[in-house]
Amino acid sequence: MKNIKNLIKPVQLFNKTTVINGGGGIAFTFIIALLGYGLAKLPGFDHMGQLASAIVIAVLYRQLFGYPAFFRLGIAFSSQSLLRFAIVLFGLKLNMATVIQDGAGLLMRDTGVIIFAILTTIWLARLFKADITISLLLGVGTGVCGAAAIAAIAPIIKSKEEDTAISVGIIALFGTVFAITYTVLRPFLPLTSIEYGIWSGISLHEIAHVALASAPAGKEALAIGLLAKLGRVFLLIPLCFLFMYIIKLKSSRDEHVQTKIGFPWFLIGFIIMSILGSYVLGDAIPVSSTFTNGVSNLSSWCLTAAMVGLGLNVNLQDLRAKALKPMVVMVIVSICLSVLTYFIV
Repeated sequence: MKNIKNLIKPVQLFNKTTVINGGGGIAFTFIIALLGYGLAKLPGFDHMGQLASAIVIAVLYRQLFGYPAFFRLGIAFSSQSLLRFAIVLFGLKLNMATVIQDGAGLLMRDTGVIIFAILTTIWLARLFKADITISLLLGVGTGVCGAAAIAAIAPIIKSKEEDTAISVGIIALFGTVFAITYTVLRPFLPLTSIEYGIWSGISLHEIAHVALASAPAGKEALAIGLLAKLGRVFLLIPLCFLFMYIIKLKSSRDEHVQTKIGFPWFLIGFIIMSILGSYVLGDAIPVSSTFTNGVSNLSSWCLTAAMVGLGLNVNLQDLRAKALKPMVVMVIVSICLSVLTYFIV
C-alpha cells in the first residue's frame, strides 16, 4: 500500500504543477493582453490597436525580465491552441454570400493583389538576401489580411514562433502607418468615396486598417472597402491549401527531406463558421448584435493572447539580425501595391 501511495504522489504533484503552469500561463498572456488593451487607449497607441500594443509589451517583458519558463505550458497553449481557435471564430466575420454575389469583380482584383504581394516579396527577399520565412509571412500578411493570414499560414510552413510574432508585429505597425497615411492623402486624391473605399480595401493590410482608412470617406466607402477586404479574407482558404500542396510537392521531390504536414483542421472550422455566419445565423437562426459582437470580441482577445505568447519568444538581438531586411522588403512591396492598385480602381 505504501509503495502504491509513493507512485501516486508524484503523479498528483505533476498534475497539480501542470494545472498551475498551464492555467497560470494562459492567465499571464491574458493579463498582458489586458495591458495592451489599456495601452491602446492612450494617444499615439490608439492607432496601433490592442494587438500591436500587447505584442510590444510582451516583447519588452521578454527583454527586461526574460522568458517566464514556469508558465511555458500555458504560454504555448495560448500561442498554438488559442491561435487556431481565434482563426476559427474569425470565420464568422466573413460573409461568403456577400463576397460571391456582390464582389465578383473585386475578387479578381483581390486575387491579383495576393499574387503580386507574395511573389514580389519572395523575389525581393532573395535579391536582398532577407530571411525567407519572415519575408514569406509578411508577403502573405500584406496580400491577404495581416495577422490572421500570418497566423493561418505559419503552422503550415512550420514557422518558428518568434518569426511569426515578429511578422505580426511588423504588419500591425506598418499597416497602421499606411492606414493613417491614406486618411491624410484622401482629401488630395481625385477619387470618389467609392473608389477610395475600393482602393483601401484591396491594398491595406488588416480589416481594422481598412476600416480606419475608409471610414472618414463615409458609409459607402467603408462598406465597399470592407467588401473588397473580405474578398481577400475569402481567398485565404484556397491559399492555405495551395501552400500545403506546394510544400508536399517540394518534399516529395527532395529525397533527403521528408516534411510531414499535419492537416490544418482549424481551417475546416474557419469554413464552417463562415458558412454559419453567411447562411444560417441571422437567417435560419436569428441572433442578436450582442451575440455577434461578443464572438468578435472573444476572437480578438484570443488572438491577442496568442500573439502575446508568440511575442514572449522574441529576442531583440535576433530581431535586428533577421527582421530588418524583411521589413524593408515589406515596406517596398506595400508602397508598390498602393501605387499599382490606385491605378486599377
